[in-house]
Amino acid sequence: MLSTLLAFLGACLLIAASPGPSTVLIIRHSLQSKRAGFFTVLGNETGVFIWGVVAALGLTALLAASQVAYDVMRIVGAVVLVWFGVQGIRSARRHGQDAAARAPERQVRTSSWRSYRAGLLMNLANPKAAFFAMSFLPQFVPAGAPELPAMVGLAALWAVFEVGYYGGYVWFVGRMKRLFDRAVVRRRMERISGGVLVALGVRMALDG
Repeated sequence: MLSTLLAFLGACLLIAASPGPSTVLIIRHSLQSKRAGFFTVLGNETGVFIWGVVAALGLTALLAASQVAYDVMRIVGAVVLVWFGVQGIRSARRHGQDAAARAPERQVRTSSWRSYRAGLLMNLANPKAAFFAMSFLPQFVPAGAPELPAMVGLAALWAVFEVGYYGGYVWFVGRMKRLFDRAVVRRRMERISGGVLVALGVRMALDG
């Protein structure tokens, strides 16, 4: 049991360390504030847990069985990625005075919800995340254990682990705040992250 758990956590580490659209979004929101970055992480991991539960219930197989459903979800996911990417590029162009300096309390509340929603949407719009959960989680269900509660538990552990891992990204960007707050660096980071998300969206759209 312990060896299975350690193997599972090791696999979670390898998965989290593989860069993807969620990583880019987390870093981009962390440039705004630690709070925005952390709420993006929470939204993303809510998506991870949801896909884990969907896989545990066997519903992912329905998506896998329908090419039309998969293609629709793939195109929707591509549109979401491109949309987030364009937002980043536009933000780089209009970057100037931080709106939070003019309305700090309102900005923090709005930023938290929008960041959470963005992280959740980014994860749920990715059909590959659904298929990955379906193939990944069953490998670590202990022999003889009830599959449904075991997979739900593993999904929860996976999400909690990644909260800690991606929280490290948020912390690092926060520590480098003085550098990232420089207008030139901020615009460049926004432009790069936006361009990466657009490229990933185009790739998803073309990946039939």
